Amino acid sequence: MTSQRLLNLYTTAFLLFMFTPLVLMIVSSFNDISPPSVSEWRGLTGKWYAFFWMDQEALRADPVLRALDRDRFVGCFGNSLKVAAAVVPLALAMGLAGAVFLTRWRSRANGILWWVLLSPMLAPGIVLGLSALVFWGRLGMNAGLFTIVMAQTTFIAGYPMLILMARLQRQPVELEEAALDLGASPFRVFRRITLPFLAPALASAAVIAFLASMENYNTTMFAKGGACTFATEIGAMARNANGHPPVINAVGTVIIVLTVLATVLHTLLQHREGRIGRTRPAAK
Repeated sequence: MTSQRLLNLYTTAFLLFMFTPLVLMIVSSFNDISPPSVSEWRGLTGKWYAFFWMDQEALRADPVLRALDRDRFVGCFGNSLKVAAAVVPLALAMGLAGAVFLTRWRSRANGILWWVLLSPMLAPGIVLGLSALVFWGRLGMNAGLFTIVMAQTTFIAGYPMLILMARLQRQPVELEEAALDLGASPFRVFRRITLPFLAPALASAAVIAFLASMENYNTTMFAKGGACTFATEIGAMARNANGHPPVINAVGTVIIVLTVLATVLHTLLQHREGRIGRTRPAAK
């Protein structure tokens, strides 16, 4: 009984430690004060959220919002979308190749290859960013969105590889062997059997790669040159000498709300599919 109480106490403390900062951030995003605060309340406001569609006259009237460059922030967010649009397919292709190679090719070198392919995930982001900057700089490429894409892909590809490996390890190899025995080419076997089996894992890996690209800061910071992304611009705003503007809290709140809504929708869809599968009559 005592151990159960200690476990409950630890779980409660852990949840409070994890979610209290998020709750405080959400509450402070509606407080009409800068820097954000929950201990000093100056009134309820939504202007930190309206920052992105306010007219120029309203922006100039507020001393906090007037100091922010809305066009640059929106441009940096667009850069993040461009980077993610390139990183996601590259990471999926590299992760898929690594997963198929490690699960289908049996060799004593598999253990070494496993650590070689996973090593970028374990390396510090600063090292990856600087390495990409130096490498592509020697080849004549200026630092910018291209070097960001290359730097991010080096370690983000590891996430799809792990997800796809877990899926491939559950696939019966006998299906592929039977198709090959019946005369199908390896490419046809991959396209008609392996790829459809991997479709759910590919979708999950794409979502994780997209989120990892959007939120990446360390690697991007050292590979971006004069460019900017959503994460690096948020970091620059947070280093403001007068404290970070509450717009950051508003952006964080929107991200949390979208994440929760997506999670709830995914759970409801899974529950619905499971209920339909249970009520569907068995084939005779």
